[in-house]
Amino acid sequence: MNPVVHFEMPYEDYERLMRFYSETFGWQMNKLSGEMGGYVLAATAETGENMMLKKPGAINGGFFPRKDWPEQYPSVVIAVEDINASMKQVVENGGKILGEPNEIPGIGHYVSF
Repeated sequence: MNPVVHFEMPYEDYERLMRFYSETFGWQMNKLSGEMGGYVLAATAETGENMMLKKPGAINGGFFPRKDWPEQYPSVVIAVEDINASMKQVVENGGKILGEPNEIPGIGHYVSF
C-alpha cells in the first residue's frame, strides 16, 4: 500500500496559525527558512531520530501561505515508490494530474492530482 504520510493546508495569517494550532492542539509549529517560501511544519505526534514518527499510523503536516491562485485546499500527501508510475495509474483510473512534479529540497518529488 501507499500510505498517507503528510497533510497540508493553506494559511493567511502566520501569527494566528502558530497560536491556534499550538494552543488548541499542542502541536509544535516550525516555520522553515526563506527558500521554503513561508512553509510551516506541524508536528502532531512524537518523533524520534530523523524526525521519524514513533507511533505507527500518525502523520505530521504542514501549512503553506495562501496565494492568489485557484485550487488551494487542504490535501493529503501519499508516499509512492515511483511518482511517474503512480501518475500513470492516476490517469488510467480516471484521475487528473494537476501540473508537473516539483522537487521539494531534501524530501523528493511532489505532484497534485
